[in-house]
Amino acid sequence: MNEENKNTGSPKKMRRMRGEPGEKAKNFKAAIIRMFGELGKYKFIVILAIILAIFSAILSILAPNKLSKLTDEIQNGLVVNQDNIKELSTKITNNLEGEDISKKVQEILQVDKLQENSKNVINDNTISEKEKNDFLNVMEEISRLDDKQKALPYLLKLPENVLEKLFLESEYDGVKISSKDKIEVLKILQKMQESGNGEENKKDSQQNKYVIPESFKNVFFKEFEIDGKIISVDGQYEFITSMSDVTDKKDAAKLYQKIDNMQENSIKEIIKPKMNIDTIKEIALLLGGLYLVSAIFSLIQSIIMAIVSNRFAQDLRSRISVKINKLPLRYFDKHQFGDILSRVTNDIDTIAQNMNQSLGTLVTSITLFLGTIIMMFYTNWIMALTAISSSIIGFVGMGAILGKSQKYFSARQIELGKLNGHIEEIYSGLNVVKVYNGKKEADKKFDELNEKVRESNQKSQFLSGIMMPLMGFIGNFGYVAVCIVGAILTMNDIISFGVIVAFMTYVRLFTNPLSQIAQAMTSLQSTAAASERIFEFVDEEEMDSQENITKVLDKDTVKGHIEFDNVVFQYDNNDKPTIKNFTADAKPGQKIAIVGPTGAGKTTMVNLLMKFYDINSGDIRIDGVSTKELTRENIHDLFTMVLQDTWLFNGTVRENIVYNRADVSDERVQEVCKEVGLDHFIKTLPHGYDANISESDSVSAGQRQLLTIARGMIENSPFLILDEATSNVDTRTEELVQQAMDKLTEGKTSFIIAHRLSTIKNADLILVMKEGNIIEQGNHDELLKQNGFYAELYNSQFEECID
Repeated sequence: MNEENKNTGSPKKMRRMRGEPGEKAKNFKAAIIRMFGELGKYKFIVILAIILAIFSAILSILAPNKLSKLTDEIQNGLVVNQDNIKELSTKITNNLEGEDISKKVQEILQVDKLQENSKNVINDNTISEKEKNDFLNVMEEISRLDDKQKALPYLLKLPENVLEKLFLESEYDGVKISSKDKIEVLKILQKMQESGNGEENKKDSQQNKYVIPESFKNVFFKEFEIDGKIISVDGQYEFITSMSDVTDKKDAAKLYQKIDNMQENSIKEIIKPKMNIDTIKEIALLLGGLYLVSAIFSLIQSIIMAIVSNRFAQDLRSRISVKINKLPLRYFDKHQFGDILSRVTNDIDTIAQNMNQSLGTLVTSITLFLGTIIMMFYTNWIMALTAISSSIIGFVGMGAILGKSQKYFSARQIELGKLNGHIEEIYSGLNVVKVYNGKKEADKKFDELNEKVRESNQKSQFLSGIMMPLMGFIGNFGYVAVCIVGAILTMNDIISFGVIVAFMTYVRLFTNPLSQIAQAMTSLQSTAAASERIFEFVDEEEMDSQENITKVLDKDTVKGHIEFDNVVFQYDNNDKPTIKNFTADAKPGQKIAIVGPTGAGKTTMVNLLMKFYDINSGDIRIDGVSTKELTRENIHDLFTMVLQDTWLFNGTVRENIVYNRADVSDERVQEVCKEVGLDHFIKTLPHGYDANISESDSVSAGQRQLLTIARGMIENSPFLILDEATSNVDTRTEELVQQAMDKLTEGKTSFIIAHRLSTIKNADLILVMKEGNIIEQGNHDELLKQNGFYAELYNSQFEECID
């Protein structure tokens, strides 16, 4: 700022100036509440974005359930209709098994008439005596049986001609049943009974086809309906005979072959693989709609948050821009310029970027996380526990790694700060390092710091690099666990295959939000810290309000009389006053020079005159009007300042000279440049006065100062302040500038601060300051005659020139 008010700045501020990451918020909760409070005028649109994010997440959560149904529907269309096969088998089995079929067989065979029919055998002359004796013996054995159904093996020992006399042709339910059909059924029943007596006979019996007589088919099988199709008697019989040798129900190839070979079309139609295209299309459209609407909601939410965050950042920049002009100069004495710029640029950008990315992500991730857990338990609690348990195992490991890696990240930032500090220090004083041959020592220290950064960086990046593979492992481990448990549950008909597919998606929806929530919370920490710094700046105490100030001095009519009346001023961070009872009287048109050693208060006096600071006591009057009764803008309009610190902006030479002035002709610009000796330099530029220059261009310090002097000469104000305006120009140029400034100061009250006393010999009044007081005053000759402090200063410079 000036020589009286140097500020080294704290390490935190220096780190921010170097662009290092900021710290966490001092009060995270308060900072977040304040930030959302500042979003007041955007609250409805922010709420809308949050609602859209929630709905987008909900739709994403519902999608896997529909995907499960779609998978099951497609799977059902790729395999035989197990439900219809089961229903078909059940209805046929119900007809063929149980007490009803046994009673039917006994009634058809007329078992209760065996004794009565025995007479037919005995009285039949075609049957030999031996056969009759054998028959009587068999009947006697049967009579001793408790269960008459066990008589079949005994009866089948008899010759067929005997059985024909024993089982006579009869009628059942209007169906004629011949003796041969009855005998054939006896044989079938005997084979079936034998197949049920031992495991060794099962394979043989399953390979046999029981050809039931036609008359018995019509008795045993009755037509029924499945899915609107009438299943005929022949169809039922064909089904049980075709499927009787399909021992492995999982042998899909053989099962499909048997179905293709069937003659009965009605059965083929109800059990063959068939996709329900309408249902599949309906589910697919619904699923696509869910994903599309979810994506649209997410897109709209992202657009809204991008608009809100950037407009909010724009508002903050505008507020800071207005705030800067309202802050007293003492604020800038206490804060590094780099720190202030960091608030305007880095901190606001941090808020904008993180608000845009983190808020929607946080809401969506929390909704996905909670919603996925609910849907998983709603679908199947066993699979839910499997998915959650497998993921938690991985996240526990990730938490352990993060805990160990945090110290390396902290060490990395500390070492990086040390390295950046060393680089900044060396490069800012590179000439000194070279002159004193300090390059070797600087390089050695750089290598040491660089090695520490490498070590900490390598460890932190190695551990952080594990995160993505670990996240992949967690997801894949969850998939494997879900597949294994799902396969077991599917085999036991507890869940369908579609549920496994749904849980594959649920695992991803469950694991991703956890990492996203962690990232969003980290971003919110940075946002909170940045918002604290922004709002600290916005809440800073402003300069006194000037709304009640009504007096105005017109620069075209002002006379130019300035009085300093016992002015006292003390900087906030100083123990003693810098200006003590300063009293002086500057007549209109006088050239006032202020000289003195460093720290005497020269620049401070000028700052008080410009009302950059408010004086503690005393008064400064312009044409009899106290500066306390004038606005700062009015005072600034009365003065032209040419400072020691030069400033150029990106633009042409003409624009830099004419800065903030209208109606300045090119002739006037060229005239001023010739007066200060700039014309030759400007003509050497590629486009002359239209050449683009900036602070970073290779323009020498003297040339930059000449440009600022030319800028001051363009301004036509009643007062002129020259603060070491010729300190960076050579002696020859100084003479030219001095002549130009003599013309510039004609008719104006001028204040000149100079260390080169030769430039102020023609001043009307010289004020010699020391420790905030005027110790001597008068013109050059008068002060030399006094042979006091001024004479000592002047003679010392003269002696240096002689040497």
